[in-house]
Amino acid sequence: MFYKGFELKILKNIRVLDFGRYIAGPYCGALLGDLGAEVIRIERLEGSEDRFIHPLKDEGGEGAMFMQMNRNKKGMTLNPTKEGSATIVEKLIKSADVVIANLPPQTLKRMGIDYETISKYNPGIILTTVSAFGAGGPYSERVGFDGVGQAMSGAAYLTGNESEPVKAYSPYIDYGTASLTAMGTLAAIIERNQTGKGQIVEGALFATSLAFMNTHLIEQSITKKNRKAIGNRSPYAGPVDMVETKDGWIVVQVLGDTLFKRWANLIGAEDLLNDDRFSTDINRGVNGEILSKKTSDWASQYTNEEALNLLANANVPAGPVNDLQDALDDPHVKAMNFFQDLEYPGIPGKSPVMGLPVKLSNSDNTIERRPPILGEHTEEILIDLGFTNDEIDEFKEKRII
Repeated sequence: MFYKGFELKILKNIRVLDFGRYIAGPYCGALLGDLGAEVIRIERLEGSEDRFIHPLKDEGGEGAMFMQMNRNKKGMTLNPTKEGSATIVEKLIKSADVVIANLPPQTLKRMGIDYETISKYNPGIILTTVSAFGAGGPYSERVGFDGVGQAMSGAAYLTGNESEPVKAYSPYIDYGTASLTAMGTLAAIIERNQTGKGQIVEGALFATSLAFMNTHLIEQSITKKNRKAIGNRSPYAGPVDMVETKDGWIVVQVLGDTLFKRWANLIGAEDLLNDDRFSTDINRGVNGEILSKKTSDWASQYTNEEALNLLANANVPAGPVNDLQDALDDPHVKAMNFFQDLEYPGIPGKSPVMGLPVKLSNSDNTIERRPPILGEHTEEILIDLGFTNDEIDEFKEKRII
């Protein structure tokens, strides 16, 4: 049971400066904000490019990515490369606990937020960085996005069909890297509480992609099977596939002898229980086409709802293949209140934004702050740092903020 009404914010005394872009940096910041940290999103004066990805109205403006990545954050604009900006950067760093920046090392240095510089201002500062490949190898200076990690780890090669590699639609490498660097940042905060020292937390998209494919890479290293893509089936068990019903598609995933017996009894395929071709998970994976055909023939008699009810009653894992609207309308999604509807100036309607996807019984998961409009809290933050109104006006004139 999860308890509501608690006000505990685990990171309530932690200030995070988020210089991130796109997903891997900003989502890390969002997760820390969900846990109660004060997160300040620092953008270019004209707005960072990720503010406008997937625009939510025809004439442009803020996009869906920004709505998700920048909940529970304050927003300020700053050009840290502009002459006269160093005093702002220094005061920000001295006031902060964590700096997030998924930017190349040379860019960090040019902005004055590399670890060598900021640790002089604040020995306890934690610098959380994300790059495509990590420092030290021959690809260290290369740039890359999520799809590069999916491709280079072997994931895209084994997705889809043998004739064409396919990457996942959702950029899971970005999200995974952000989540892992958030975990690393929490570990660094715990360590700093013990020693008083900060450190660098380094994530890399390629490292995450290899970690997520590690099971398959281990198998390849040992067995040299050189597996090929086989659509939605699994080489390790069966039936595992997406099959068509009278009015849609469902996914069925059967792993282990117990589930295989339940599936066979449900669809009337008890004769397969004594067939050596299906005696183990591996054998069922090898002969998965036969099992997929059996499942498809069975499912074709029913609607999605009918088939899923029968599978649920038999305790066989299955689910509908939803389109995006189906996912939003799913009764379990609504009952669990997974999304929080956020209003934003200039955007029609409310954006369904998901906060921390992990519940803590002693902490309130409510999103307390909508994403900031461009530069919304710049003056408030600078005043809090001790700058005067005249100094702030001068910063504006010089296009520093």
